[in-house]
Amino acid sequence: MSEKIKIGISIGDVNGIGLEIILKTLSDSRIYDYCTPIVYGHTKVASFYRRLTGLDEFNFFVIGHPSDVSGKKDQRKPNMINCWEEDVKIEPGIANAGVGKYSFISLERATNDLVNGDIDALVTAPINKDTIQSDQFNFPGHTEYLQERAGAGESLMFLVSDTLRVGVVTGHIPLAKVAASITTEKILAKLKLMDNSLRDDFWIRKPKIAVLGLNPHASDNGLIGDEEQTVITPAIEEARNSNILAFGPYAADGFFANGTYLQFDAVLAMYHDQGLIPFKQIAFESGVNFTAGLNFVRTSPDHGTAYDIAGKNLASEVSFREAIFTAIHIVKRRRETLELEENPLTITKLSRDRD
Repeated sequence: MSEKIKIGISIGDVNGIGLEIILKTLSDSRIYDYCTPIVYGHTKVASFYRRLTGLDEFNFFVIGHPSDVSGKKDQRKPNMINCWEEDVKIEPGIANAGVGKYSFISLERATNDLVNGDIDALVTAPINKDTIQSDQFNFPGHTEYLQERAGAGESLMFLVSDTLRVGVVTGHIPLAKVAASITTEKILAKLKLMDNSLRDDFWIRKPKIAVLGLNPHASDNGLIGDEEQTVITPAIEEARNSNILAFGPYAADGFFANGTYLQFDAVLAMYHDQGLIPFKQIAFESGVNFTAGLNFVRTSPDHGTAYDIAGKNLASEVSFREAIFTAIHIVKRRRETLELEENPLTITKLSRDRD
C-alpha cells in the first residue's frame, strides 16, 4: 500500500485556541483518509483541552519520531510527539511569556523534521508573536522564521480560499515603514513568487494577478503620492515583460467592494492590513495562510490565538481543517509536477487533470 502524507502540526500558544481546534479537527475520523497527522506538543497539555472540549474518547498514540508511524493508508490514528518533560501551567486566554517558550519548542521540533524530510508538510497553530520571543526566536512571526529555516531569500505570505487569494509585499512591519520598504524590485520578486505558486501549487496555467496601489484611489494620477507611478507601475511592466499577467495598480477599496477581485486568480497587496482585512471579511471561515516560495509546504489557519474565546469551547476548527487539506493538496501537486518533469509521458494525464 502507498504511504499517506505525513502532516506535522505545531500546537502554537498553549493558552490560545490552538489545541482546541487541533483536537476538534482530528476527532473527525475522515481526516485519516487523506493524511497521517503528527502533533508536536505534550499529551498532558492535550488532555487538558480534551476534557475542556468533551472529547473524552479521544487519545493520541505517542511516538518518538515520524518514522515510528507506518504512513500506510490503513493507519487511522492521531500521533503525538512529546517535546518536553515538565508540567505546564495552562491558563486559557492569558498571554504568558512563561509558556511562550513551548510554542517555540513545538515549532522548532516540527520544523527540524520538516527540513529533514521526515514529515511532508507543516501546519502551524497560532502563536502569540510577543510571548514566543527569545534568544532562539527573534522573528516577527512564523513566516520569517520558516523563510530563514528554508534558506530562502524571499517568501510570500499568501492567504488563499476558494474565492480569493491575496499576497502581500510587506508583511509584519510597522505601517510607518511600509512606503519606504516598497520597491520595484521587491514587488517584482513577490509577483514572481506568486506566479510560480499559482502555476505549481494551484495548477493555474495562465494566472491573472491584480496589483493594488499604495495610496488612496491609487494616487489619482499622482495627486495623492507618487508610488504608483514611480514604483508600482514599473514593477507591473517588468512583470509583464517576464510573461507574468499582472494588472493594475487598482484602488483597494473599490477593487474589493465591487467584486473586481473575482476576475483575477490572485491579488498582490502592498501591506498587511490592505490585503488581510478584505480577505478575512470575505473568506474568514475557510481562509488559509500559505507560505509560498519555500522548498517545503507550510500552512496555517487565517486567525490568531483568540484569547477572548480560549478555554470556552467556542473556537471553530474550519480554517484549521482547511489548512490541513490545503497542505495535502499542495504536496500532491508538487509531487505530480516533479513526476511530470521526470517523466514527460504523463503530460497528457496531468494536463487533463489541471483543466
